[in-house]
Amino acid sequence: MAIAAAAAAATAAALSSLSLRPSLPSSLLSSNPKPSSLILLRHPHRPPPAPLLCSKLTPSAADDATDAAVADAGDDDDDDDDAFDPPSPPEGYVPPTPFDELPPETEEEIAAAYEEIYGPAFSGVSVLGNDVFAMDAKLKKAGGLLGRRKREKPNDGFEERVVQVRRVTKVVKGGKKLSFRAIVVVGDKKGHVGVGVGKAKEVVDAIAKSAANARRNIVTVPMTKYSTFPHRADGDYGAAKVMLRPASPGTGVIAGGSVRIVLELAGVDNALGKQLGSKNALNNARATVVATQKMRQFREVALERGIPMEELWK
Repeated sequence: MAIAAAAAAATAAALSSLSLRPSLPSSLLSSNPKPSSLILLRHPHRPPPAPLLCSKLTPSAADDATDAAVADAGDDDDDDDDAFDPPSPPEGYVPPTPFDELPPETEEEIAAAYEEIYGPAFSGVSVLGNDVFAMDAKLKKAGGLLGRRKREKPNDGFEERVVQVRRVTKVVKGGKKLSFRAIVVVGDKKGHVGVGVGKAKEVVDAIAKSAANARRNIVTVPMTKYSTFPHRADGDYGAAKVMLRPASPGTGVIAGGSVRIVLELAGVDNALGKQLGSKNALNNARATVVATQKMRQFREVALERGIPMEELWK
């Protein structure tokens, strides 16, 4: 009875603290109260509290009821969870061998796997036959001098050669804007050559842009079986004038400046070239290309005139 009386008093005190009205007078809380004699004051908009069952249950019975409620709640959660249904393996599926059942690896296999991922070891012995004195391309630093990135050349069979790199300025509202202009000639030494120019704030970027521009301006240079021109031709571009003459085998390329670079990358082995006008490298290179485009093969002329090639020398 003493435990039940204490529980009833604590419940009444808690409910009185939630009410908006003053708490119950102490005269109502006697030493032997009855649940039916308690008058509880509640908020008009608050639902009535649950009936007090603590006065009719012993402490052990209350603990048993609490455990049963918790077990019921756990059972409800388990029922709500869907059971995991793994999909069936496809036809012909063979499960892999567990790791602990695999045969032990030899030292050679371990060294080969290490070298495949990280490169040759510091011991200087290569299991895969790699050159231990050559650095792998994957391990090379991406940046060059002063943190500049290294340009990767496309592997398309064309050789690049820089003719000129100059620093140019552009006057703007805030002052002068500095940049670099590069002239690059590309060729496969099989009768294909191109001249390009590009500008950028960095030398590497300017060369890359000019090389890409040269690849977009590839022309075919007509040549005979002796790697020389079929006939003489002159070309001009701007104030630059270039004279090209065929030469006998063994003469070589006798020319200077950008004219020589264009002829060498085109694959011409025997020729004569002369710059007659301006000394501008870009204009002379383009004038050389113009002069080569004026040349025609003997078979093209014979086909156009409708006569055999032997008639051209009569």
